[in-house]
Amino acid sequence: MKRLMLLCLVFVHLHGGAAPPGAIVLWPGAPPGGAAPGPQRDSAKGSITQVDQPYLIVHRPAQPNGTAIVLVSGGGYAHIEAGKESGPAASWLQGQGITAFELVYRLPQEGGGVAAPFQDGQRAMRVIRARAKEWRIDPARIGMLGFSAGAHLAGMTAVEPDAARYAPADALDAVSARPDFAVLLYPVLTMQPPYDTTHAKKQLLGSHPAQAARDAMSVELHVDARTPPMFIAQALDDPISPPENSRLMAAALGRAGVPVELHLFQQGGHGWGLGKRGSEPAAWPQLLLAWLQAHGWMPQAPG
Repeated sequence: MKRLMLLCLVFVHLHGGAAPPGAIVLWPGAPPGGAAPGPQRDSAKGSITQVDQPYLIVHRPAQPNGTAIVLVSGGGYAHIEAGKESGPAASWLQGQGITAFELVYRLPQEGGGVAAPFQDGQRAMRVIRARAKEWRIDPARIGMLGFSAGAHLAGMTAVEPDAARYAPADALDAVSARPDFAVLLYPVLTMQPPYDTTHAKKQLLGSHPAQAARDAMSVELHVDARTPPMFIAQALDDPISPPENSRLMAAALGRAGVPVELHLFQQGGHGWGLGKRGSEPAAWPQLLLAWLQAHGWMPQAPG
């Protein structure tokens, strides 16, 4: 027991207390572009800020079916709502035989700059794909699932997987960062007016960005035929992210010939995570399972 405690203390010392024991630290050294001065802050409800060393939390099922999903919580790029979003979703996915990875990424205003979360998104995909055999994962069945601003990060990774966002850190960076599918829930995707009212846009671009900056961060503008298939769900009464985010993305995917399944719920608001029992958004987990099975990403029936 003393030896175990010592090892844990050494881990915390080496990584600034950012990653819990057993987590997968993304970068072999300091992250590119810098990071928060640390130490990481975690609220009682699971909201994370001051990420000084980004990492993945692995949720391994007893009998993995070969599918993996990287979970990216939202929080307007000002904090990471892991307690409400990626945490519960990871437990649910684990129960379906899917290996889930919670991504704890750097925030743009905390030392790493605007590129930081997208660097972490690419690196997460590469680390998981490179080590797929270790986790009994099929490297051709690795997806990303993002909530709100986390959907923006997942979306940017999906539409620009080969963007040179950082200098290669090691051999893992030769591996593809392209998700095989992407799931976008109550997403923030466009930075174009009049739908640019989100906190995520302000954190990334400020109040009066140049048009080129808006275009660079508008996910829908970067869709092409190589973009992976997507599952999108949002409520029409979302008060935070206009539903046009989902409509614009679905239209762009359709024009590019990329398979997309869009669900627009009449009611549900924003930030529903797995969905409150009895609400319309509570249907999305089962809809997602059916979609994954229909496309062959989840060949085994849940349970």
